[in-house]
Amino acid sequence: MLQKLFQAVQVSAVALTVSFGTAQTAASQTLADAMATAYEHSGLLDQNRALLRAADEDVAISMAALRPVVSWISNVQHNYGNGGNSTVSLTSNKSFIDFGVSADLLIFDNGVSKLLTESAKETVLATRQGLVSVEQSVLFNAVQAFMDVVANREIVELRQNNLRLLQRELQAAQDRFEVGEVTRTDVSLAEARLAGARAQLAAAQGDFAASQEFYAAAVGVRPGNLIAPRSLPRSAKSIEDAKEVAIRAHPSMLQVQHQIAAAELAVDQARAAMGPSVTLRTGVSVEREFGNSNFTDGAFVGLRASAPIYQGGRLSALVRKSQAVRDQQRANLHVTRHNIRQNAGTSWSQLSAAGAQIQASVQQVEASRIAFEGVREEAKLGARTTLDVLTAEQDLLDAETDRISAQATQVVAAYALLSSMGQLTVDRLNLKVERYDPEAYYNMVKDAPTIRSEQGQKLDKLLKAIGKE
Repeated sequence: MLQKLFQAVQVSAVALTVSFGTAQTAASQTLADAMATAYEHSGLLDQNRALLRAADEDVAISMAALRPVVSWISNVQHNYGNGGNSTVSLTSNKSFIDFGVSADLLIFDNGVSKLLTESAKETVLATRQGLVSVEQSVLFNAVQAFMDVVANREIVELRQNNLRLLQRELQAAQDRFEVGEVTRTDVSLAEARLAGARAQLAAAQGDFAASQEFYAAAVGVRPGNLIAPRSLPRSAKSIEDAKEVAIRAHPSMLQVQHQIAAAELAVDQARAAMGPSVTLRTGVSVEREFGNSNFTDGAFVGLRASAPIYQGGRLSALVRKSQAVRDQQRANLHVTRHNIRQNAGTSWSQLSAAGAQIQASVQQVEASRIAFEGVREEAKLGARTTLDVLTAEQDLLDAETDRISAQATQVVAAYALLSSMGQLTVDRLNLKVERYDPEAYYNMVKDAPTIRSEQGQKLDKLLKAIGKE
């Protein structure tokens, strides 16, 4: 099977060269160029990169819980009141201002904050794999759009050539009718086939226009002079190899594994929340009264320890909920594994089938061309009817259309196989683009820098630059 597949690839490469080969110009665009452009202009990738940055910030937020929390409070107040008894009346009227600074430091929380940080890190890793899945989707859509435009363009040219041929066939039928060699029926058959060819050309032009719109949406620019690929990307050597690589490296598989790890940490976190916590508290305050020299200064330091006793079953419910989410993720791993294996196997089968289809299509085109030329010559001698010529011509057209479709299908199937294996990425394809580094932003925020710090200033400039893109 493998040898036959490689033979099919070689045959298709020759066919692609014959059918799709055109001279490159300054506006020419290869499949790699299209994928690179799609990667650089994808709003979907930008959206998911923002989601990843949000997940990165969750790590910083969880880290902040282990650091001192310092705050200040100020109050300006005017008090007015009357008091006294039946003989004496007192009036109180004073204004004062107070200011205080306090600091709280979590000393012990039974491991809740640490588990929250570890869970956030696993969520970041899962979100990164989700970004890889989106990257694969963007690149595959670019491949699909590229090959749709190439195939539909060739089909339009084929239909146009067929229309010109049928016009000549109709003229020949009319000339032969005038000299009495054929009947009016032959002329009507030629006219009917010509009308059908016009309808098929209009449909092909509509498909071509639609594929151009799909290309513009998937890639981000209008298609120019697209140069069809002359070779297929390297992938697995067998269906079992494809499945093995997919199970080991597919981003969806890795994403679920990190989600399971995060869910397991969430269970531990829910259990730890039932334990005690200890916080160190300290602060200073000053109070001044307007209009006199009265003042009050103070300071405090202390430890606060607390633990839940009864919350109506809320904490127990949170533990059970986290366990259910963990079990759901474990079951999702089972489902994902089967889906990935199925997709890899299906993609391999489709690639193999496309190779065999191309081999058959090439032979069919050659045989149909010989048959058409023979029928046409026999018709000139009166041994064949006009209907025989039109039928042979239609068979040749169908064969050439099938070959074009099979060539495009094989290229798409080859990249679909890469996608099913988790290898349809800019790194794997070595595309000439500025790669997005998912760790760069994380490394800048993982320590939770403040806005006024040097790191915080760098982050502020970076986010402003992103917002202007």
